[in-house]
Order: sequence, then structure tokens, then C-alpha cells
Amino acid sequence: MSKIRFGRGLVLLVCGVYFAVPMAASVIFSIDDSKGGTTFRAYTDLLNAPGFTDSLTLSLELAGVTVAILLLLLVPALLAARLGAPKLRPVIEVVCSLPLVVPVVALTTGIVGVLRWGPDHLSDTPLFQTIVAIQDPGFPIVLVIAYVLMALPFAYRALDAGLRGVDVVTLVEAARNCGAGWARAVFTVVLPNLRSALLNAAVLTVALVLGEFTTASILGFAPFSVWISSNGKSDGQMSVAVSILSLLIVWVVLLLMSAVGRGRKSARS
Repeated sequence: MSKIRFGRGLVLLVCGVYFAVPMAASVIFSIDDSKGGTTFRAYTDLLNAPGFTDSLTLSLELAGVTVAILLLLLVPALLAARLGAPKLRPVIEVVCSLPLVVPVVALTTGIVGVLRWGPDHLSDTPLFQTIVAIQDPGFPIVLVIAYVLMALPFAYRALDAGLRGVDVVTLVEAARNCGAGWARAVFTVVLPNLRSALLNAAVLTVALVLGEFTTASILGFAPFSVWISSNGKSDGQMSVAVSILSLLIVWVVLLLMSAVGRGRKSARS
């Protein structure tokens, strides 16, 4: 047992050094004023740069809507497959895994083709306004559609792993025998037991949305990842400061989500 603990501690130490040393070197470089002192000019200039708040807010909004849509799509489908149609589980798994086969650039190229095709062939139909509306720079719904597809395999795996550890059929039958309806059985019995799986799916989706660059850049929108790329090229220190700040923001968001999940669990227990 002591050898196992020593090996585990050694692995954690190596991983910590592997991640901590580059981060520490980056922080030191970003605050070095080349005269032996320190300066936070790169961070102050970055935080005061135009578009910082707007791009970050847009990315958080896109992440929130993407998480909501994914959970509304996947949770009912997976529960229905578990409770009433177990033979559909392989079909759902294959469908949810398909985005892994399609490269992001190919997916984005397909979206660009559809957006270009729409105005030419739908100009005389009500769908023309739909094509225009989903490309609104203030909140590009087309990015949400792309992010839902890209995050689908990861969210599915997280939820499926949670469902495998819970006997959903028994829980629902017990709730039904106690007089609960289907909706109450799902919301008060099943979903609380899937809290960790739901949180994991949400965390993976938020991390993907906040870090995704290719699709947003090709489609011409400016969420936080694209803003970082376009505003981090002015000088070396600022480019490093941009990278550090983006990592910190993603970590803070994910830690807050985890803390909220643990807080609700403690309150209910």
C-alpha cells in the first residue's frame, strides 16, 4: 500500500512540475520589464483593450446556450432509451459519435457552403430571414449549432457513464410505486442521481466552447478565442499574457461550475 501511495504521489508530482514550470516561466516573462523589475503593463493593456468584455461575454453566452441545448437533447433521449427502447442505445451511440469522424475544418466548410447556398435559393421564402438571423454577430446561432455538434460526443460519453452507474429502471419503478408521475420521478429521483454526469457534460462543453477557434474564425465571428488571437500579436509579452489570462478564465469558470454542483449536493444532503 505504501508503494502504491508513493507511486501515486510521484506521478502527481511529475504532472504538477510538468504543468507548473511552463506556467511559471510564462508568468515571469509576461511581467518582466527587461530591467530587472516587474511590470503588469501587458495585463493592464490587455484588460483595457476594446472588445475584451464583449468577446468574453459572447463566449459565455454561447457556452450556456450550448450546454442547455445539449442537455435538453441528450437527457430525454438517453432516459427514453434506457426505460423504453434499449435496442435504440447502439443507434444513439453511433449518431452521437459521428462528429468525431468529421474534422472541424470539414464541418465548418459544410456550414459555409450552406450559408452561401441559402441566400441564393431561399431569397423568396421565409427561410431567408432565418439564414440571416442565425448569422447575427451579436449572438451567432450558427456557432451554437456547430458547438452542439462538436460537443455531442463528449457530452454523450459523460452522461452515458453516469447512466451506467445508476439503475434508472429500478429508480423510476420505485418512484412510480410510491405514487409519483413520470415527470416527478425523473426530476426528483433520476436527475439528482445524475448530478455528477450532468456537471461533467456541462464542464466538457464549456471548455470546448471557450477554447474553440477554427469554426468561429472561418465563419468571421469574434468570440473570446478569436479575440485572443487577434489581440495577442502586438508584442511578445502581451501574447503570453493573453494565453495566461485565457487559461485562468477557463479554469475559474470550470471551478465555479464544480463548486456550484458540490454546493447543491451538500445542501440537498
